[in-house]
Amino acid sequence: MALAMSGLAAGFSAEINWTIGGIGATRWVLSDNAHGRISNGSLLPQADVTAISQSPGVTGAAGLAVLPQQPARINGKNKTVLVFGVEMGNIGDPAVTSGQALSGPGQVVADNRAGAAVGSQITVGSMSFRVVGQVVNRTMLAGTPVVFMSLHDAQALDLGGRPLITAVVTRGVPSQVPAGLDVLTNSTIEQDNLTPLAGAISSINNSKIIMWVVAAIIIAALLYVSALQRVRDFAVLKALGSSSLLLFESLALQAVVVTLLAAVFAAIVANFMGVFFAQPVVIPGSAFATLPVIAIVVGLLSSLVAVRRATSADPAAAFGG
Repeated sequence: MALAMSGLAAGFSAEINWTIGGIGATRWVLSDNAHGRISNGSLLPQADVTAISQSPGVTGAAGLAVLPQQPARINGKNKTVLVFGVEMGNIGDPAVTSGQALSGPGQVVADNRAGAAVGSQITVGSMSFRVVGQVVNRTMLAGTPVVFMSLHDAQALDLGGRPLITAVVTRGVPSQVPAGLDVLTNSTIEQDNLTPLAGAISSINNSKIIMWVVAAIIIAALLYVSALQRVRDFAVLKALGSSSLLLFESLALQAVVVTLLAAVFAAIVANFMGVFFAQPVVIPGSAFATLPVIAIVVGLLSSLVAVRRATSADPAAAFGG
């Protein structure tokens, strides 16, 4: 579970990285009031796309409308989705993994976590759409699936049909943009949109620490019970001249072996636990690398609980009843 918690915490960052990177933009141009948040409701006139496309350093530009979370009806169930309105055939139009790309109004391409099969009908807000394609790894905000539709449909859905957008995405780096706009990199966008989730990530990381503490307590209890059952053995060893250090080493070895075996089991099982969570679970390689080290430390600390019982064994007990 500690590994799974690491994967959950890393999943927040990974899903934003996949979704933002999947747009295929070199730079994002947002209102300076947006503070890097792509769905905070700060709107730009669509005419800014033309102005930015003519900026030196830009080889392509497109308008993007990222709408706040929208209610959806998919397969008879109420769900929440994020809507990305894109210019069809331009930057931001997703490459589908199944089905076909957007080609007209009334169509959507949905992330597979939405559960909307190609060819099915879904309702987003008050509008009905046909699912023409699917993509993978296009989620944000703890697994909320992204639904892509034409920019015109997105404007009709939530912007009153007005020619407004929330961002301009470019290929190339614009050297100048209209007043009141910020030019941001993908990494900046990712970090700014990860900030609202900082509390959740911190809570998950704290839970991970608690799980390690629980693991240490369980192993300590196991070793203590084992020490109680081996009091006579310890007495015999002390009668034969074994030092307290040697007894500690034997208990520590037992604890380390138990924790390392548990770590191996955890490393295998954790890879299959993602199906139990709504959001992506991406266990970083660093978690697997540090797992044996943490297991050894936990084992050594746990063995300290049983040491006193082992070292206090009376050698005379080896010959008594």
